[in-house]
Amino acid sequence: MIRADHQILEAMLSHAENCHPEESCGLLAMDESGRIRMAYPLTNSLRSSTNYTIEPHEHFKALRHAEAQGWEIGGVFHSHPHSAAHPSPTDVRLAPDPEWLYVVIGMEDRPVVRGFRIIQGQIHDEPITFEKRTRQ
Repeated sequence: MIRADHQILEAMLSHAENCHPEESCGLLAMDESGRIRMAYPLTNSLRSSTNYTIEPHEHFKALRHAEAQGWEIGGVFHSHPHSAAHPSPTDVRLAPDPEWLYVVIGMEDRPVVRGFRIIQGQIHDEPITFEKRTRQ
């Protein structure tokens, strides 16, 4: 199971809502334990409601920031403005790394966020727990 602070969820949902009706997209930075430490909301250079390409300059800026923190880019998130939170055939075909976490935000009825691994064309659920911080 993947863990992340609730703020990561809020950042992804906010980005999906702000980009609607186009697909939102972004990268996820992970620490050594596999915890999501940062969601980088990035520009969909395709400006499409059915596909996305992360703007290259922003991709490298996120990569440099993550590395400076001791994290690595270990996943990607994007929204499906008009469908469920499940990888599309295009998502499966274009999945670049079997070790990455693929987060899909389905916006069909209400926002739903789900995580997946895509390995050799096969989709595997990867549960994500978003934890609220308690104030001390």
